[in-house]
Amino acid sequence: MSDQNCIPTAPALEARLREALAPTWLDVIDESAAHAGHAGANDLGYGTHFRVRIGGPAFAGRSRVAQHPLVYDALRNFTDAGLHALAIEIKA
Repeated sequence: MSDQNCIPTAPALEARLREALAPTWLDVIDESAAHAGHAGANDLGYGTHFRVRIGGPAFAGRSRVAQHPLVYDALRNFTDAGLHALAIEIKA
């Protein structure tokens, strides 16, 4: 994944999660505007705070402790590029 593709936007995160985890249910919400002025917020034109609602076979049979790293690992390049906060809701 090139650096250009790692700019944290809802469509970019959604595309990466679809590629990595093939979810049957996915909703990526950019909540950055609600965090303006807070730690990790920026004025660079891309998101820093996201909510991911996701579900599918990749999560079935795993504990919550085992499910969350699947999402974090899939989005690691975005974290390195400025993604500051990620709320994860999983429906197995």
